[in-house]
Amino acid sequence: MYEIIILSLIQGVTEFLPVSSSSHLIIFSEFSKFSNKSLSIDVSLHIGSFLAVIIFFRKDIINFIDNKKLFFKIFVSSIPVMIFGFFLVQMNLIDNLRNIKVIGWTTLLFGILLYFSDKFKLEKSIENNFNYKTALFIGLFQIFSLIPGVSRSGITITAARILNFKRFDSARISFLMSIPTLGAVSIFGLNNIIQSDDLNFSIINLLAIFLSFAFSFITIKYFLKFVKNFSLKIFVIYRILLGTLILFL
Repeated sequence: MYEIIILSLIQGVTEFLPVSSSSHLIIFSEFSKFSNKSLSIDVSLHIGSFLAVIIFFRKDIINFIDNKKLFFKIFVSSIPVMIFGFFLVQMNLIDNLRNIKVIGWTTLLFGILLYFSDKFKLEKSIENNFNYKTALFIGLFQIFSLIPGVSRSGITITAARILNFKRFDSARISFLMSIPTLGAVSIFGLNNIIQSDDLNFSIINLLAIFLSFAFSFITIKYFLKFVKNFSLKIFVIYRILLGTLILFL
């Protein structure tokens, strides 16, 4: 039980911060020798994050008539990562990427990239400058998030900052872009839970979903407030220190 609480906390806090939730889940499970470190638990935790972003941005989603162009752009931006993700799963390559050495390098290198991207101008907003070309550019960057340690949130924020989007708008774009991606992962995860004949397996997964939802919702709320007033430097420092420590160990 306590394992699920800790893993849900890690997922909820790191999914929407530019630090990579999957890498933290793999690292913590590996060094803590947790028994609940399967891909199915990882997926269940992502379902909770998906529900959190849906609830948080419910007004934007409900007001679909006025926002249909925006959400179509978001959907288009998510097509590349879903296609590449599908082929990685079909070719059984996902597990090959889930190792500590890969996480160490990606955490370090993409942390440095985040640092340089945050030096770009703060002038564009999602309302005025988020077009299809921009959506596709950020969507192509999001493919890198399939590698543990890169961070889906981190790479989308990085791409948006390179295009001179304000930090708040970059974070908002990242959150909205997570809806189709996490939705696809959630469908895969729910299918596993429904098909499971093991009641304990189902209860564990449902608990992970609920706790991850709670922690994710809180993180989204306060991260948006944070980026309005501060730079991303603290996350860069954290990633560089973590990546260096992983490679050293």
